[in-house]
Amino acid sequence: MKILAINPGSTSTKVAVYEDTTPRLVRKLHHSIEELSAFAHVTDQFDFRKEVVLHELAADNIPLQFDAVIGRGGLFKPIPGGVYEINAQMLHDALHAPRPHACNLGCLIAAHLAKSICGCRAFIADPGVTDELDDVARITGSPLMPRITTWHALNQRAVARRFAREQGQQYEDFNLIICHLGGGISIGTHRHGRCIDVNNALDGEGPFSPERAGTLPAGALIDLCYSGRFTREELKKRISGHAGLAAHLGTTNIPAIIGRIEKGDEHARLVLDAMIYQIAKYICASAAVLYGQVDAILLTGGIAHSDYVISRLTKRITFLAPVQVYPGEDELEALALNALGALRGELNVQEYC
Repeated sequence: MKILAINPGSTSTKVAVYEDTTPRLVRKLHHSIEELSAFAHVTDQFDFRKEVVLHELAADNIPLQFDAVIGRGGLFKPIPGGVYEINAQMLHDALHAPRPHACNLGCLIAAHLAKSICGCRAFIADPGVTDELDDVARITGSPLMPRITTWHALNQRAVARRFAREQGQQYEDFNLIICHLGGGISIGTHRHGRCIDVNNALDGEGPFSPERAGTLPAGALIDLCYSGRFTREELKKRISGHAGLAAHLGTTNIPAIIGRIEKGDEHARLVLDAMIYQIAKYICASAAVLYGQVDAILLTGGIAHSDYVISRLTKRITFLAPVQVYPGEDELEALALNALGALRGELNVQEYC
């Protein structure tokens, strides 16, 4: 089976070609701020991103003959995890998604290439809006604002399955706490193959991260909203974008921040240690969801490459359960393997409606 996987990110487009489980092409294509600033809206980038994918395939002399094209899922309405065949309703919702993000282009590009060029099936898998919360986890102190999920479902599930394979078992056999450490940070509580609690890692819950503010004091946030200092859109950026490490230190580059610390920047040390402190606190809180029955804690994402962060984080959480570290992301492989499982009939293909 030959599979094309496409993962649009904020400033990159990742592309992979798999033959069964073997990668034949894996590329991360970076886009400059200047390139992307030409587009008023994220969805306006459709043709640009599509052509980038086609150019990369042509450059490697890869014929446009695939059994499936699978794209990263968008930020449309909450749905259970798994593999979905892209349909007209999904395309409509991706085009009109309430939260603009490049990931919304994933299903649009996959569907176009599958239908117009390749003549094959098109899928998404485990989008960021995957919602499998227990009902008790949805309740907040205000009925006007129930909890919603936006998290790194694809990578967390991929890492969970990798861990299970290493143990000679299935993902569904374990109770796991999985922390994705990236521009946003999501901490998922996985009970026997279902993520029953996870923070909204995009715009307002959990630890602060390189780009996001996480949970903020509600009263102070309300006062800031009515202060007249910022527009609505400017305040949104203060929660997601120009927030977290970016707001405190003017950069999201962890190695650069550690370099400042090594040169004696105590403010940088305090802020980075505060982020680690908050991550640890939310991981430990997740143990209560599982009544303390935690088989392992898995740390993944780009920041998991940092010895500074991982060593300090592990010191705070290792009393709960064994800690395993899986630096980086397995999202392209996860997409390809989900498509392969769907084509082979090993995974149930769900209908988006």
